[in-house]
Amino acid sequence: MRRRWNLSLWLGALLVPAAVVAYLLLLVPYPAVRDRPWILLPIFAVALALMGRGVARAWRAPQLWRGRLFGSMVTLLATALAGFLTFGILVAARDLPASAGAPKVGERAPDFTLPDQDGKPVSLASLLAAGAGGDPAAPGNGALLIFYRGYW
Repeated sequence: MRRRWNLSLWLGALLVPAAVVAYLLLLVPYPAVRDRPWILLPIFAVALALMGRGVARAWRAPQLWRGRLFGSMVTLLATALAGFLTFGILVAARDLPASAGAPKVGERAPDFTLPDQDGKPVSLASLLAAGAGGDPAAPGNGALLIFYRGYW
């Protein structure tokens, strides 16, 4: 009897690196999906189910199906890759150290100058000093600063 290729094993083994490459190319540039890559978990689950089916098939009937030893090793490596990526995204990325130089809540921000929507430079001091409509005699405005912590 001629042995057959165990396609579910190899498709599952190819699905894990394909999901990792897709994550790196398609999801990493966009913070909204990079930090919550829930689409990877079902892909990894399908890949692990396919590989589990293939390994079980190869061990149950080795005279019929290929991939008993090599398939087991590939399954172990693909499972480790999926586990490390999942751990890195969902656990390790959340454990970033606190920034020592960042201003605290309620602390006065240092003065800075940035371009506005028209490209003109606007400083924080000028926003706080100028009142309504840019009139220096009017009472000063406040400024709301929002800081997004990223992976820069």
